[in-house]
Amino acid sequence: QVQLVESGGGLVQTGGSLRLSCTASGSTFNGYAIGWFRQAPGKEREFVAALAWNINSTRYADFAEGRFTLSKDNVKNTVSLQMNSLKPGDTAVYYCAADRHFTSRTWSIASYYPDWGQGTQVTVSS
Repeated sequence: QVQLVESGGGLVQTGGSLRLSCTASGSTFNGYAIGWFRQAPGKEREFVAALAWNINSTRYADFAEGRFTLSKDNVKNTVSLQMNSLKPGDTAVYYCAADRHFTSRTWSIASYYPDWGQGTQVTVSS
């Protein structure tokens, strides 16, 4: 099990940028997939992006492709989500999650992730 701490949410205007970070404690990310999900009020939690730590492979939801970018810091044991060209529709609580037993089929599905952060609010004003 790995404990996850998120940071970096906030309020930004349409077209602005935010950088979210997810840091592991109690373990390293070695062998994990780290996923980002979001949940807006009244909506289901949806996949945003995921990174396979050891091979540095990434996957993005269609709405994130070209606007959001994942990166990792091996020293800080952190995965960051750089979000550019933000829109009001991106407003949500963003969560990072970790799964050590992921596959190419499961790493975009929230229910397969056992470890979750506390979430960070992202609000994009129009």
